[in-house]
Amino acid sequence: MVAAAVYLPSDYEARGLIGLNDSKKLSEKKREALFELICALPFGIGIAEVAEIDTLNILQASMLAMHRAVLALPFTPDFALVDGNRLPAWDVPSDFLIGGDARSVSIAAASIVAKVTRDRMMVALDAEFPGYGWAGNKGYGVKLHQEGLARLGVTPHHRRSFAPIRKMLSPNAV
Repeated sequence: MVAAAVYLPSDYEARGLIGLNDSKKLSEKKREALFELICALPFGIGIAEVAEIDTLNILQASMLAMHRAVLALPFTPDFALVDGNRLPAWDVPSDFLIGGDARSVSIAAASIVAKVTRDRMMVALDAEFPGYGWAGNKGYGVKLHQEGLARLGVTPHHRRSFAPIRKMLSPNAV
């Protein structure tokens, strides 16, 4: 789980940050170009590891990753705008915005940093554990990944709490 926090100055367009939008709506080329520009600004990345996701649950792990991202900023923000429908438990004055990555340029900037960071992690995982197709699909649901799981088994990077993985690891699985 990867989250990011970005301080977006009011002159962001003058800095070349044109076309900020939900990272999922941008081409990979556009995300990468914006990522480089955004990373020239104050930003922080927070990661919740697989074991934390399995222990906490996906929602609490995302809150933890967000908290870590804000803590990774080079300063404590006066205010944080959070994508989603709830806020992490922290001392930073903040508000949430449902669908924020498509409605707020600052959230869009953070979503780009988080997505590019996660995608790069998945490419590295693909090199370390070939056969799962992580570099191309970035997740579990694709047929190639499912075939890799059936053929190669579960890696330390698979969430044991994810139902299909849990089923594979169950001694009663058929």
